[in-house]
Amino acid sequence: MPAQEILILAVTRMQAGVCLAGMIQEPYPVTGLRWVRPVREYGHVLLGDVTTSEGTVLRPFDVVELCLTRPHPAPPHIEDWITDFKQRPRLARRLEGERLIKFLQKHLDRAPEDVLQRQERSLCLLKPDWVKGAFRLDGYTANLDARLSFGLGPRQYLGSIPKGGLAVTDLRWRALGRSWVPAGDGWIDFDQGDLEARFGIQEIYLAVGLTRSHEGSYWPIIIGVHTIPDYQAVVDPDNL
Repeated sequence: MPAQEILILAVTRMQAGVCLAGMIQEPYPVTGLRWVRPVREYGHVLLGDVTTSEGTVLRPFDVVELCLTRPHPAPPHIEDWITDFKQRPRLARRLEGERLIKFLQKHLDRAPEDVLQRQERSLCLLKPDWVKGAFRLDGYTANLDARLSFGLGPRQYLGSIPKGGLAVTDLRWRALGRSWVPAGDGWIDFDQGDLEARFGIQEIYLAVGLTRSHEGSYWPIIIGVHTIPDYQAVVDPDNL
């Protein structure tokens, strides 16, 4: 298949690499457009695979050209596509301003329970009623733990106990946490009011995905944190 344009909605950290997800210009009933998750036939997607020839790491709302070769559904990860990463992704344009806002509003998932409860598919975009979160930085290892809890209608998604909150793997959100948390063994707890006061954030949208199987189970994680207005954060390739 020739290179196809993908609107990137998630660039995330994984234990052995990174993960990419977005939408293509193909209609899909519950999301408006079809989600895809580019994957390698063997091994993990690496940071270099999501870096342009100019050396820029892809960001959410980049529209990029990638060579999707064939679908590779592995339920609930029905969105997986084997991708030829021999050629670097080419940035065609970015979605910004009013077009970005309209896109988020238009493409909210009409049945997020398919992902969050029934696990029939593994990617969705939603606008939570509220969010609370935390950043924890281990001064010895420099490991950052980023977490978000949120409410959607009558349900609350609080994540694991005692950590609290769903893991956030979004590279930019994690970079924001590193710039916010005090040096050393630091931590920050926040709610939506704190985000508005500090960064001017008025609206929050979340891209949620399911983990790969562990002993036959899957867990929701936050793979994209999208805000209006956008927040500023620089991804450090050595500290994802």
